[in-house]
Amino acid sequence: MGTVVLSGTAVLVVLGFGNHLYWLAAVAVLYLYARHGRGSSSTPSGPAAGSPQGPTPTPAPTSYKAYRARRDQQAKWERRYARERGTP
Repeated sequence: MGTVVLSGTAVLVVLGFGNHLYWLAAVAVLYLYARHGRGSSSTPSGPAAGSPQGPTPTPAPTSYKAYRARRDQQAKWERRYARERGTP
């Protein structure tokens, strides 16, 4: 699949010398291939792997029961850390 995309991009670049819209098409093909063609699990799509990103967000709960459990756990953590900091 990658060979076909690169070959098509090369053809579009060569054709782009006559019509510049082909260059835009080549860029669009490479962008779409990089974004959707290689699979989402092969490379991270965010910042570099070594950069600090902060806490990772948790997925949305699938049921109200899961939502309540997550909310209660979050409140428990917030009370605990407020006690540790000494704030009411």
